[in-house]
Amino acid sequence: MSAPIPPRPGRGAPKARLAEILRVDHAGELGAVHIYRGQRAVFGAARAHGRIDRQLAEMESHEAVHLARFDALLNEQQVRPTLMAPLWRAAGFVLGAGTALMGEKAAHACTEAVETVIEGHYAGQIAELEGRDPELAAELSKFRDEELAHRDHAVAEGAKDAPGYALLSAVIQAGCKAAIKISEKV
Repeated sequence: MSAPIPPRPGRGAPKARLAEILRVDHAGELGAVHIYRGQRAVFGAARAHGRIDRQLAEMESHEAVHLARFDALLNEQQVRPTLMAPLWRAAGFVLGAGTALMGEKAAHACTEAVETVIEGHYAGQIAELEGRDPELAAELSKFRDEELAHRDHAVAEGAKDAPGYALLSAVIQAGCKAAIKISEKV
């Protein structure tokens, strides 16, 4: 779990921090939607993978709800999305398709790795916002719980049995952490 970022001093600092939170969370949900789309592009084309395609479609629909909420929050708060959005869309799709081409367990390993990072990220934001914006903290808590359900499902489906799991997971988690840092600012 990442530690909450302490409040910054100065006029306008809370608004600037809220902008970072909304921007990065929007970027994360955008990436998640495209990861699932990439996985479904592979599995949806093969009849033998109908079960996982349906599971991925359901998880993608959860991420789409989160993304729509962050779209609305960006507009309400007049926060621009990350300039990296086109790259995150493409990277998410490629990551999803690439792990799906490696097999179902690798696709689940991708979900498990991403959601592990996101859970820690949301937990830090929730702790930071509880006293300052309890409504947003509650929304993030709900989203975090849904992300945890995705992670737990992926583990139950054999994520940790994927070939090269430790390396695959480490690389995906490192990429997620880098995308978080970049998306907060850019």
